[in-house]
Amino acid sequence: MDPCLFVRVMVDSLALKLPHATKPAGSGVHSSTTPCFCELRIKNFPPQTALPSLSTCPNDSPPDSSTSARGFNLDPTALRRLSGKPLTLRVSVYTGRMGRTCGVTSGKLLGRVNLSIDLDAARSSARVIHNGWMNLGTDRDKPSSRLHMTVRAEPDPRFVFQFGGEPECSPVVFQIQGRDIRQPVFSCKFSADRNSRFRSLPPDFTSNNNRGWRRTFSGERERPGRERKGWMITIHDLSGSPVAAASMITPFVPSPGSDRVSRSNPGAWLILRPHGFSVNNWKPWGRLEAWRERGPIDGLGYKFELVTDNGPSSSITIAEATLSVKRGGEFCIDSRLLRDSDLNYSRSPVKGFVMGSSVEGEGKMSKPMVQVGVQHVTCMADAALFVALSAAIDLSMDACQLFSHKLRKELCHDEQNCSS
Repeated sequence: MDPCLFVRVMVDSLALKLPHATKPAGSGVHSSTTPCFCELRIKNFPPQTALPSLSTCPNDSPPDSSTSARGFNLDPTALRRLSGKPLTLRVSVYTGRMGRTCGVTSGKLLGRVNLSIDLDAARSSARVIHNGWMNLGTDRDKPSSRLHMTVRAEPDPRFVFQFGGEPECSPVVFQIQGRDIRQPVFSCKFSADRNSRFRSLPPDFTSNNNRGWRRTFSGERERPGRERKGWMITIHDLSGSPVAAASMITPFVPSPGSDRVSRSNPGAWLILRPHGFSVNNWKPWGRLEAWRERGPIDGLGYKFELVTDNGPSSSITIAEATLSVKRGGEFCIDSRLLRDSDLNYSRSPVKGFVMGSSVEGEGKMSKPMVQVGVQHVTCMADAALFVALSAAIDLSMDACQLFSHKLRKELCHDEQNCSS
């Protein structure tokens, strides 16, 4: 398998020195101890925001504390478009409230800096574009605010896969190589058997010693149309051998008196890999929970954890976020996101970019595009695990659909809860 070339632009060690106390202009999203925020822009990419720490270190010493931005990922299409052209990173620092009003940034501009990045050089080796302090002001007669940051650009090759159709339609999965090369590498088989919650899982998954994998339900009795269970998608290689699977281990059910899957009682999938020589013997690799978030933005919440040999109690959470139900988004496993979250980064084996998968909004046609960092793939079976995970998060958008709505027929074992 030949990977596609990506280049990653990373912005770290963000810190500010202010010549005098700067107070936020009203209540903002940021902390009161950090009255400023940064907006990072590269042309034709969505802008990003970050909260720099305040520094009191003397002279040009490195900051005593700092933060990072998510960074920018340039795919092969962007690299072709920008070949031979300099890329400009603009970092603007504002004081006051984050966000926008009528398309205009709400904060007051404190200053900005521009950096030129040679992408052609970054295709072959890592480059440090800048590391140190920069003045934000232009008036030499007045004390200036200063911004510290480290900007790097480095090659980040990835394997790229795309489903040939919606996961529930049992499509072929292609590997994308170059501009026009699409090579079939996997096939999918989806089933929705409501009567077999643990179908194709070994007996010890349902034993008393492994109750952490699933939940038991009480209260509202199961009845037709009030649960979604038994979904499974199996990934096969070109020889027809199963190499990965995603199995719905916990049904998606609405919370009492509601028609939505709640965070307190999420549905869950196990991402499985073959174990031994039997085609029906699987070993868990990861566990994905999903639910429907409440709030001003209707969202699909999810949490993904790696499974260890010590069982559910020692699993390591490596991704947790929310996707827009209306617009969709990207499911992502990335150490930079993990580092800036409340998750236990010190325990995580995740280093750098691991995977990203496109997720369409509810009711939209989905053909997930999956990117996997080359350092996480030693064989095709490794890649298949990420493809199965991508299918699981895509199917969770359907599983978390409000129970007042009917599912499409491919997702149903019977016709009672399906649209025609």
